[in-house]
Amino acid sequence: MDSEIKEEIPVHEEFILCCGVETQVLKCGPWTDLFNDQTANRPKLLIFIITGNPGFCAFYVPFVKALYSSINRRFPVWVISHAGHALAPKDKKILAASDDTNAQEIKDVYGLRGQVEHKLAFLRTHVPKDMKLVLIGHSVGCYISLQILKQAPELPIIRSILLFPTIERMAETPNGRIMFPFLYRLRYIFYAFGYLLLKPCPETVKSWLIRMALQRMNFQCEFSLLNVLEPFCLVNSAYLGGQELMEMVKRDDEVIEEHLSKLIFYYGTGDPWCPEEYYQDIKNRFPEGDIRLCEKKFPHAFILHSSQEMAGMVADWLKDDLSKVEVVT
Repeated sequence: MDSEIKEEIPVHEEFILCCGVETQVLKCGPWTDLFNDQTANRPKLLIFIITGNPGFCAFYVPFVKALYSSINRRFPVWVISHAGHALAPKDKKILAASDDTNAQEIKDVYGLRGQVEHKLAFLRTHVPKDMKLVLIGHSVGCYISLQILKQAPELPIIRSILLFPTIERMAETPNGRIMFPFLYRLRYIFYAFGYLLLKPCPETVKSWLIRMALQRMNFQCEFSLLNVLEPFCLVNSAYLGGQELMEMVKRDDEVIEEHLSKLIFYYGTGDPWCPEEYYQDIKNRFPEGDIRLCEKKFPHAFILHSSQEMAGMVADWLKDDLSKVEVVT
């Protein structure tokens, strides 16, 4: 099934300037310019995926394709990189929106709050105001999704699905306790090590290393993953990770309560970034909410080996929402 999806469903890659920052967007479906598409076939809804950290879109391609196929190719599915997590290849054209927010207007665009504003800027400049939205957040993408709901009530978001949500007490999680010294206290040593080791490394060597790693993971990728070994991208990913550990402490129950009818939470079992007790806590706080615990033992990084199964579940959750959009149109 996976091989069929890869062959039949094209994914369009774009690099755009968003908030003055190079940003990778992968678009699944025939609609690549929703603003200028005035045809009768223009979709009325966009499924918008916000990645975890690091925000390397290429890892999400199997999930994007599987989801697009599972909804019978009726609506576009897009995934966006985080600011500073993608650099365009030298031969790739970088597109710019005429009304793109100036980079100087967003303080600390590579930090946690800046990433929220980065996604908001994209939605406001690249998606028509009347287009309904489904947000799918993964890991820190769930926190960003909640902040979008909080900061942009004007956006017509009909559903937000939060997969393996890291939205609270990050530093107290098993992985958080391990990573805190590296991402916060020793971050400058980590940054220097990354630049000294990887910056002089030839691109051919980086490509070989990535190819060997992907083979060991049994993961095929049709888009370049050189950014995985690009010091600029790794430093920004580490910087964002450090801010997650420091700032994502208290769960925002106010925004959850306000938008509870739109939210679906999906927690993992044995997730070192989001312990099962966090699921129990939020389930107790919002017993009427659609808050689920994974019964299939998917890992936090489900995109590596469980994309097909996860996409099928997400498509099933969205069935009623998508049907209503089609009836209205």
